[in-house]
Amino acid sequence: MSLKPDKGGMDVVEIASSDDEEGVGMRRSDNQPVQTHKVGQQSIERIPPSEKPLSRSFWKAGAYVITPTKLTPAPDQLEHARVHPKFLHSNATSHKWAFGAIAELLDNAVDEICNGATFVKLDRIDNQKDNSPALLFQDDGGGMDPESVRKCMSLGYSSKKSNKTIGQYGNGFKTSTMRLGADVIVLSRASRNGQATQSIGLLSYTFLRRTGQDDVIVPMVDFDISDHWAEPIIYSSEEDWSANLKTILEWSPFASKEELMQQFEDIGPHGTKVLIYNLWLNDEGIFELNFDDDDEDIRLRDEANGGSLSKVTKRTAELQSHISYRIRYSLRAYASILYLRKFTNFQIILRGKPVQQFNIADELKYPKVVIYKPQHNTALKEYLLLQCLLFGIKMQASAETTIGFIKEAPALGVSGFNVYHKNRLIRPFWKVTSDGSSRGDGVVGVLEANFIEPAHDKQDFERSSLFIRLETKLKQMLMDYWKSNCHLMGHQPPGLRVQNMQKEHPAQSPVGHSAHVQKEFPAKQHIVGLAANTEKVMNLDHQPISCLPATLQQDEINEQPGNRCRTSFQEESPPVPTIIGLRDGSFKEVASVDGSGFISPDKICEENIQLFMRWENGLFYLALPTPSPMMCEERRQKENELKQTISVLERELEEAKKKCAQIASRLEIKRKQGILKSVEKI
Repeated sequence: MSLKPDKGGMDVVEIASSDDEEGVGMRRSDNQPVQTHKVGQQSIERIPPSEKPLSRSFWKAGAYVITPTKLTPAPDQLEHARVHPKFLHSNATSHKWAFGAIAELLDNAVDEICNGATFVKLDRIDNQKDNSPALLFQDDGGGMDPESVRKCMSLGYSSKKSNKTIGQYGNGFKTSTMRLGADVIVLSRASRNGQATQSIGLLSYTFLRRTGQDDVIVPMVDFDISDHWAEPIIYSSEEDWSANLKTILEWSPFASKEELMQQFEDIGPHGTKVLIYNLWLNDEGIFELNFDDDDEDIRLRDEANGGSLSKVTKRTAELQSHISYRIRYSLRAYASILYLRKFTNFQIILRGKPVQQFNIADELKYPKVVIYKPQHNTALKEYLLLQCLLFGIKMQASAETTIGFIKEAPALGVSGFNVYHKNRLIRPFWKVTSDGSSRGDGVVGVLEANFIEPAHDKQDFERSSLFIRLETKLKQMLMDYWKSNCHLMGHQPPGLRVQNMQKEHPAQSPVGHSAHVQKEFPAKQHIVGLAANTEKVMNLDHQPISCLPATLQQDEINEQPGNRCRTSFQEESPPVPTIIGLRDGSFKEVASVDGSGFISPDKICEENIQLFMRWENGLFYLALPTPSPMMCEERRQKENELKQTISVLERELEEAKKKCAQIASRLEIKRKQGILKSVEKI
């Protein structure tokens, strides 16, 4: 692309904190010294900044004293609301994890698939001025025109529709880039309405700090390339354009205009480059991102070292080789499970090598699919339906959870759920069981939960009532799967331990009941569901009763290796107490059948439910063991969770009512506006 001599200038955008589409930023047309500049007709006198250098550690970079300024508003001029550069840093602290910031930028490229993007490249390049490492993101999507670049650089603006794209808050680009490095330069080429343009924008925390700015100022320049040569797009004057280009060249990795323009050569007719430089250091003064240990990967230095250089055991080494651990420090491992569904015509290319997507559900042993149907309260459901109608969003009616044992089980005790939202991983290997418990070891699940909202950093979910219900159901799914299938991995079923304890320490059976049972039941028959000690008192041989009802069947389907069975969970159907009887219609559920062929009371003992036995006209009650303190504690926890859920639901009901009223008001206004427009046309 040839260059045309500069004719005009480009403005400097001061980032506004409003979501208003029309008021994206405020333009400056002056070229004042660093110490004094104007915003509109307001004059700001700045006290020179301190000589304290900018900290290269991210968590210390915001620890500086804000320089006081004197603002003199002009007559009949509204005061100017400013965003201080320190806000860029404090806003970026929402990303506690550097890979979370990288995922935000990958999301932007994935969102461009609808505009024809086929790849996103992520690599390390060298800063041409000081040879320090820089992080490059490049995609071949639709690119950004001058207006889109300004919206990208503004705070809180998002043009994305949440039913198609991952991002929706309009804050991810700023938080993610500032979390990875102090400075970022954006180069984008696009074609809109028959006009081909290329734009450059610089968001430099270093520039703002060292020049003592108290506004977030972003210099930008645009070019019209419709005629196959770059002609500057003039917004104000040549002096402004020259000053802004000079600022970009001074604070960017490129020393000349020719070097800057060369960056567009490999973009093609449309696409975007994001170059993050002056990368942050850790507390030891070493780059937080490690490019040296693996030429095909980017690693987190502190996570890879585990905070210690000491030797680890063989078992620990095996655990650290599993993907649940590797995603903590390996970007290639994290990117491989970042998206649930595999791309058909899109690749993530990390340091020159495509990332192979991986879904751990494809490797589970004894997999099972459980259907979960989220239940919304009436007001919230009406609000969500109204949102679906307004934005064209399809509300998720149910979620399929694939659950099973990892292929390394039982050697590795990895467990948890990979929870996705709109194809994007939010919570990897979410452990829903209590710490220290061996139940659920090796059990992993995968589901997509579009009915709950992620937090702003997309590393967790908002703790709403729906989230609390989901957490409760996932615990139930894991425990039910564990009880039914743990023996396949060589573990002893929980109920079997209780049965063994009963044999070792038999309880005394009530004498009155025993005597009566001896009279009622014939000899040489085995009564289903009676404890062993009770049978001894009754002097009964172990022969099964031939008149057992046909409804005594297994409650859950035993699974065969490689097959998947489907179970449905609904929130309005709580677990039914297990009852064992000897007549048709005298019970609803029975306990699971063990290998010996008779029904075990394990499930009944664990749930502390009384066992009812019916025979002809007599009704006998058999005492069960006294509830353990652990079971009482679980009941108290369930009661507390229910109370918490009720309070959250009440708050959400009030919020939903308010939102419904607001939406109804907006719809009424739009309806009236439509009527007025139709009347005017007539």
